[in-house]
Amino acid sequence: MKLIQTRIPDVVIVEPAVFGDERGWFFESYSERKFHDGLAALGLPKPRPFVQDNESHSKAGVLRGLHYQLPPHPQGKLVRVVAGAAFDVAVDIRRGSPTFGQWVGVELTADNKRQLWIPEGFAHGFVALVDDTRFLYKTTDFYAKDCERAIRFDDPAIGIEWPDAVDRRLLAAKDADAPRLHSAELP
Repeated sequence: MKLIQTRIPDVVIVEPAVFGDERGWFFESYSERKFHDGLAALGLPKPRPFVQDNESHSKAGVLRGLHYQLPPHPQGKLVRVVAGAAFDVAVDIRRGSPTFGQWVGVELTADNKRQLWIPEGFAHGFVALVDDTRFLYKTTDFYAKDCERAIRFDDPAIGIEWPDAVDRRLLAAKDADAPRLHSAELP
């Protein structure tokens, strides 16, 4: 397992070691010890334990996000695509952070098997690039409806460069009506 810092150093790409032959392939999708050791080697803190796994299935063009949870239930997320492809985005919403309001995007696919670690204090979203995209999330806290918040995916103050795949007809109402960063309730 190889951990690679993005231009926002707290957000990390996780590349597994994949072992393949004529029969197929095998890889370790998660090892707490290797994940924690990899974060420590980058000077990053160990996250709280993962307590919930979520899965979504999306058509091409479906955009989900930008979602986050407020304290006392903030969520760190380790995300990956197990079928299809998605453009995945993390936005720093930590007030006082040197990267506040900045974003990083990574293409996650079933083929590249990459994962993205998004710590607490970040909003998260993705757009499915192909039909039948299955997205898995490991979270560090349980879903709490009263703590759930969203920020507009197309806020010009953030300036995310989404792929052309975004289909505004496939946005959930809560995402289409989400506030912009400057007026959002932040942690």
